[in-house]
Amino acid sequence: MIIIHAEFQVDPAKQAEFLEGLQPLIAASREESGNISYTLHKAVEKENTFTMVEVWQDEEAVALHNKSEHFTSFVSQAKNFLAAPLSVKAYAGQPIEL
Repeated sequence: MIIIHAEFQVDPAKQAEFLEGLQPLIAASREESGNISYTLHKAVEKENTFTMVEVWQDEEAVALHNKSEHFTSFVSQAKNFLAAPLSVKAYAGQPIEL
């Protein structure tokens, strides 16, 4: 299982445009084979900061996602919304029972 955290520091003047632009990416990504979850979270302690938390079945699913039209289209526009460079961290993980 691959877990990705993509942190966006959004220009406050472009927040509505950013959130609108993300909707097609979120919807299409959730439909992809190998996607377990794809959720956007707003930081409560950092103004204008959002984190996309993605969980994928394996590296192949991530690779296919990264080549998808909805992903490449959003990435090409993302810099227009950001106040700082995108931060992406990926982790290998396995579910555990608590």
